[in-house]
Amino acid sequence: MMGSSGLKAFLVGNYVETLGLLPAATLLTLLAFIVHIDSYIRADLKRTVRIIILALFSLVLQNYLEYRLAKGEVQWLARTLTAIYGYSIRPVILILFLRVIAPQKRLGWAWALAGVNAAVNATALFSHVCFWISKENHYHGGPLSNMCLYVSAILLVYWFVLTIRVFSPHKRKEIWVPILVLALIVGGLAMDKNVGLLEQPITYLTISAVIGCVAYYICLHLQFVREHEQALRAEQRIQIMMTQIQPHFLYNTIATIRALCRRDAEKAGEVAEKFGDYLRQNLDSLNIVGLIPFQKELEHTKIYAEIEMVRFDNIRVEYDIQDDRFELPPLTLQPLVENAIRHGVRIRKEGIVRVSARKTEAGHEIVVRDNGTGFDVSKIDAAGGAHIGIRNVRERLESMCGGTLKVESAIGEGTAVTIVLPAAGKGSK
Repeated sequence: MMGSSGLKAFLVGNYVETLGLLPAATLLTLLAFIVHIDSYIRADLKRTVRIIILALFSLVLQNYLEYRLAKGEVQWLARTLTAIYGYSIRPVILILFLRVIAPQKRLGWAWALAGVNAAVNATALFSHVCFWISKENHYHGGPLSNMCLYVSAILLVYWFVLTIRVFSPHKRKEIWVPILVLALIVGGLAMDKNVGLLEQPITYLTISAVIGCVAYYICLHLQFVREHEQALRAEQRIQIMMTQIQPHFLYNTIATIRALCRRDAEKAGEVAEKFGDYLRQNLDSLNIVGLIPFQKELEHTKIYAEIEMVRFDNIRVEYDIQDDRFELPPLTLQPLVENAIRHGVRIRKEGIVRVSARKTEAGHEIVVRDNGTGFDVSKIDAAGGAHIGIRNVRERLESMCGGTLKVESAIGEGTAVTIVLPAAGKGSK
């Protein structure tokens, strides 16, 4: 039996050697905490990452324990069990990484290989087929001593193939994360082979796996943050569309078509066709995540304006388009014209909305000007209110193409909304 002083010396060992545990253990501890509080990663992948962290913790402790057992007195059973666990857990960690790459894969064959590997290594308890520890406390390899290496090699090859299949078709930049981690692990294996597994408290392979785990977490976090942002943008597009298809506009347009059917069937058909085009283009905008040609947005705006001019014979929409070779976010111009009509010129005896587009030194300039009632521009940024459409347009211009939106208005005189899109970059064609 080992006395208390001997046990203490065994557990503590050399102070410098014990410090070798701290970087990997600290990194895994911090990672475990960050994963716990991260609300972006899906529950299934978070669970897998947690299991990987626990497995790596156990591997770090296994490395150190095996190192200390090899340096101390002969403890055949303890060292044999420690080695069996180390050789058995390595393929398991690789499989867990594979589950991160492709969570939908069942990987039954891989788990079977890991089971065979564990069983072969377990034979060290009663035979020399895989490995054994001599009475002099020396490690000796048997005919199947490289079983863990062979199984790991198969899993690493599949890792590379799976990475290409999963990431390459989408041309994602994330493809380099699993490839670099793979290279790191292979490098760790090579360095362990040259240095020797018992020459350092923590093997290079274990260190590589810990670093790889951190890299995968960062990749997962960025991926799900991006997906979250895309979901928010999709929700915003739906909200924008719904703000454009106001119930009163639908009902009033249908009422206009019905009234026209009694006195001008041909005109009713024209309005119905335009109304259908208007609805279709609004719905199509939901599937657009980037910019669209200005000509397309202008066409959509004209359709809306023509419907409104049928309903209100006191308004007129005029166009002065000198520049149309650029792109902008969908539903940018039409909401501004709609605001000008709904909140500005309807009550005028002769309401006029002028839409102009020209090229300037600052970029592509669009101006929507009306002779309506005007309003207090300081209320645009107020929560809720009637100006949410303008705020939505301004935010999308800034985030999607670096554009700006400026509103000038005078009570009783009218309003001018100016959009400037950069001549170079996303907003330029």
